[in-house]
Amino acid sequence: MRPFAERPCTLVVCRGCCCGSPRKHPGVDHEGQLARLRDAADASGGRMAVRTSECLGPCGQANVVVVQPSAEGRRRGARAAWFGWVLDDDATDDILAWAAAGGPGVAEPSPALELQRVPAPLPPSRRPRV
Repeated sequence: MRPFAERPCTLVVCRGCCCGSPRKHPGVDHEGQLARLRDAADASGGRMAVRTSECLGPCGQANVVVVQPSAEGRRRGARAAWFGWVLDDDATDDILAWAAAGGPGVAEPSPALELQRVPAPLPPSRRPRV
């Protein structure tokens, strides 16, 4: 296991109820997208990691990918960046290019990627009561 100081930029790919679902987005190669992300992480020499998660929350913006900063990005004050509508090769390419360049706190996202940024959902303890 890598020590925290070497933590890479990590892509968290939602594959829960809506994201990755051929029912919601039948024209998207969800498995192919995940394979591309994993292949890029494997080829990064440990500078990037990919993991999947169950539902991350903003289902209206599926497919969601969260880019977590590397240890260096965190030292520079960066926080995780959330992106929605990651449904095509261009969006996947933009995320991979940004993560390869260092991701949050290290490199600036492309203008196209910035347009896909979505707010992180509030944790359950901070959600308003209804």
